[in-house]
Amino acid sequence: MILKLVIKNALRHKLRTALTITGIAIAVMSFGFMRTVVTAWSAGVEASSANRMITRHSVSFIFPLPLSYRDQIARIPGVSQVAYANWFGGVYKDPNDWKNFFPRLAVDPDAFFAVYAEYVVPPEQLDAFKRERNACIAGAKLVREQGWKLGDIITMEGDIYPGRWEFVLRGVYAGKDQTVDETQMMFQWKYLDERVGQLQPTRQSEVGWYILRVNDPSAMPSVARAIDGLFQNSRAGTKTETEKEFQQSFVSMSGAIITSLKVISYVIMGIILLVLANTIVMAARERTGEYAVLKTLGFSAFHVVGLIFGESLLLACLGGAIGLALTFPVAGAFAKVFPTFFPIFEVAPETIVMAVSVAVLAGLVAAVWPSLRTLNTTIVEGLRAIG
Repeated sequence: MILKLVIKNALRHKLRTALTITGIAIAVMSFGFMRTVVTAWSAGVEASSANRMITRHSVSFIFPLPLSYRDQIARIPGVSQVAYANWFGGVYKDPNDWKNFFPRLAVDPDAFFAVYAEYVVPPEQLDAFKRERNACIAGAKLVREQGWKLGDIITMEGDIYPGRWEFVLRGVYAGKDQTVDETQMMFQWKYLDERVGQLQPTRQSEVGWYILRVNDPSAMPSVARAIDGLFQNSRAGTKTETEKEFQQSFVSMSGAIITSLKVISYVIMGIILLVLANTIVMAARERTGEYAVLKTLGFSAFHVVGLIFGESLLLACLGGAIGLALTFPVAGAFAKVFPTFFPIFEVAPETIVMAVSVAVLAGLVAAVWPSLRTLNTTIVEGLRAIG
């Protein structure tokens, strides 16, 4: 009975109901999209390994470290494996196309993929990569986006390392799960070092950072102190930190952007509430006389309040469901436009929960004032509103 009245009340002004649902849907979709951007921005931090550490230059990440540090780090108690990598940069095709912006790293061919076990490479492809000096391995998502295939020659113009560089695609890695970035390209560090030695001998035998695998995560603080203490008085001091701390340092650089997106998402919550509250207040005012008649016929305050809350929740849930459904294709379209800038861009379960909670909460809050007003209106006052 109450449910039937709720539906009839909601459909009494079809245009107003449709506009309200549309407004809520757009707001919920915007809220879900903003939260997805925030989640994607921090995806690298959340995907960090619990037993990996990064050793970089103590002054800045952009300064290199000597290759000779590798063996010394490997002898530190608690360190089970050491690999190294170097940011390459370079320009591929049109630099103004976001699809051509992807991480390009020179890596240790023997240890890199052992340290990063989440990058799954077929054994025969990994062997081919190790045998050929200018071979490279790319992520499955990147390969699909670029239309590459095994054996293709990938040509780039160097910026950090000038010259024309040619790489042969010998392997494709896949992530062990959906949280793994599949938009990177790795090539042999030895290829980089040989070219640098020919053009800039003073930059030879230098790496960007070291990646360590530690047996016991609880030993990480002591490992960090031992490594940084070892090179404290050297020409290139080090800073060793967990992989999560290392990733967090990059995210913190864009802290203002993240904070702005979070603030906007909260503003959207207020917009949802205002849109819905306006409709429910108008509807309750128009039906003041009807509610008085219901009270006269013996309907309790619970029934009258149920009509108001029911209509508010119905509109909020419909708008929220439509908005949530729209969030997925919008997020998918955005991910296609920026496939490598946001390698992991998916609507997270917590975002879905938050969007649903926001819609339901707005439906409840929007009905509070009209319900209190109706309860405080006497039957006589309500009957006077008729006509």
